[in-house]
Amino acid sequence: MIKKPVIKKAKSGAWTRKEGQSPTGGLNAKGRASLKAQGQNIKPPQPGGGPRKKSYCARSAGQMKMFPKAAKDPNSRLRLARKKWNC
Repeated sequence: MIKKPVIKKAKSGAWTRKEGQSPTGGLNAKGRASLKAQGQNIKPPQPGGGPRKKSYCARSAGQMKMFPKAAKDPNSRLRLARKKWNC
């Protein structure tokens, strides 16, 4: 009897799974590290103010209009991330 080789599925980056996402919204350090390994440079939230905060809040406000279902749910990833950024 010939055995078929077992093909393992490649895991997606931690940022796409619960282990890389912060329960209070956004990504945790492990999620940011997995994105960095893929060549992206993502920084932690800047809730104190500055140009990154203004830019994020403007972009996420557009997402609130595009996804009204997520906008109404207080526990959606979008609402939690906006709360973390103080938007």
